Amino acid sequence: MAQDLKRSLTIAGHRTSLSLEPEFWEALQKAALRRKLTAAALVAEIDQARGDRNLSSAVRVWLLKEAERR
Repeated sequence: MAQDLKRSLTIAGHRTSLSLEPEFWEALQKAALRRKLTAAALVAEIDQARGDRNLSSAVRVWLLKEAERR
């Protein structure tokens, strides 16, 4: 299994770290490009809608749902 990669992003003016597997980082970058957004901007949108879920989990679930929609 691939080890999580931790990257820092600025979301809503706050610096935060996000840990995802390399495959999820790649999927996030592709999804952001399709929307003409930066990865940080897309994560900010996901963050606003995530509810009680932690951010890494919310991103993974969002990417899974995005793949199902495509």
